[in-house]
Amino acid sequence: MSTKSTSSVISAVFRTRTVAAVRPTGLGIHLKVHTAGKAYNSSLSTSTSSSTPSIEQNLLNSSPANHNFHSSKSTTKPHGHKKPLVHYHNLVASGTLRGDEHQTRIIQKLQDLHDELMDYTPPSIPETDPSNSLLSRIFSRSEPIPTQPPDDAPKGLYLYGDVGTGKTMLMDLFYSSLPPYIQRKRRVHFHAFMIDVHKRLHAAKIAMGYKGGDPIPPVARDLAREAYVLCFDEFQVTDIADAMILRRLLESLLNFGVVAVITSNRHPDDLYKNGIQRSSFIPAIELLKNRLDVTDLDSGTDYRRVPRALSKVYYDPLTPSNALEIEKIFKSMTHHDDKDSPVKNRQLTIWGRKLTIPESTSKVAKFKFDDLCGKPLSAADYLEITKTFGTLFVLDVPKMGMDSKDKARRFITFIDACYESKTKLFVTSEVPVFQVFSDEDLDSGKPISDHMRGIMDDLGISQDIVGKSSIFSGEEELFAFARACSRLVQMGSKQWVDTAGQH
Repeated sequence: MSTKSTSSVISAVFRTRTVAAVRPTGLGIHLKVHTAGKAYNSSLSTSTSSSTPSIEQNLLNSSPANHNFHSSKSTTKPHGHKKPLVHYHNLVASGTLRGDEHQTRIIQKLQDLHDELMDYTPPSIPETDPSNSLLSRIFSRSEPIPTQPPDDAPKGLYLYGDVGTGKTMLMDLFYSSLPPYIQRKRRVHFHAFMIDVHKRLHAAKIAMGYKGGDPIPPVARDLAREAYVLCFDEFQVTDIADAMILRRLLESLLNFGVVAVITSNRHPDDLYKNGIQRSSFIPAIELLKNRLDVTDLDSGTDYRRVPRALSKVYYDPLTPSNALEIEKIFKSMTHHDDKDSPVKNRQLTIWGRKLTIPESTSKVAKFKFDDLCGKPLSAADYLEITKTFGTLFVLDVPKMGMDSKDKARRFITFIDACYESKTKLFVTSEVPVFQVFSDEDLDSGKPISDHMRGIMDDLGISQDIVGKSSIFSGEEELFAFARACSRLVQMGSKQWVDTAGQH
């Protein structure tokens, strides 16, 4: 596909995306629809912002001091940080993780890449004139665009596997073990990254004016300048606008010296299956296979099925005694600092809109269910909430049926945001929170489908735990429902409660 035709496809689709982005519907901003195979991801970013403002930062009004995105230019190389393999063995020795030979081999790959990065000096990407930075990046001809990666650039990693294979843990371990002098680094959920990219492309096209041009090289240049170690969580391609630009974008990033570490539910060959104009995406698949070490994480062990002790964070049914208990917990977490007392109706600004937080300190917030899911809040709203507050209380969650399908979808999006942001969650609900989507009697005799049974088995949950639901029908909805229940189980574990809410 030519640059011109590619650009027209991107422009046409992006106009639709832009309208959806700035006008949240009753179901929120629908970032992507994942419909093929087992991997459907409506979850959100734990991504990042930096001292150099990015489009994503402006989009989500995030704090300029988020620890996951560093863009300082320090080149000093101190030692003393904990390396991936050492960190992993310590976690196993402490009982936090269970030892696994296959996973140890994967950790060794992360260790090898870590060691290569310690000796890697990325190519210089000169700053542009800040007074006219966008135009100068687009129209400057003084710096040629590289056509190959640097000879000494380490080969990145593409880690793929089904739900429960430890992808998030591996990425956590690798990213946290990067040495302090690697400050141009970024970890970002793929959804949020593509929001950022499309916004940058849109701004570049506006700057180019009616004569047009190719916006991808200057956008890739900016991204590479901000981070030369780029970690993608939940890499997926189901959107034609993403598919049309990814090969050239990824190729440009790698040619600028970026080293990518990617986690995905799918092998590259299975990306964008049955997608529109998939033939145009095949070069991106070949690029991933040739430029990254593609590694299968499936060892036969589902790490989410390892038994965990439950912690008391979910309270049902909706009784005065449970309401009193949850209020005691809220007060114990919010009344110990006179300088950060709870305030009513705090305002967050998201995409130029005001979102009211009913009661909160700087780190803890409390909502009624209808405040979160009874209003047309978007994915970006939930993302900003979970990025701002490390601990959330959600009160009075009802049992939902067909008459509250919109609320159920929003609640799933909210759960995904909490999970991706490692949020500590306290809930009061009408029924056990894992069963709030269940609107059918388990004894009704109506069996669940083989497809749904397979999804539940993959996620390590049972029908006895989550019940049956007639709310969701399509493959993506069924997977999102089952995964939300699985994540709620995880987020109720003692291990989660002890480690979540630190941001």
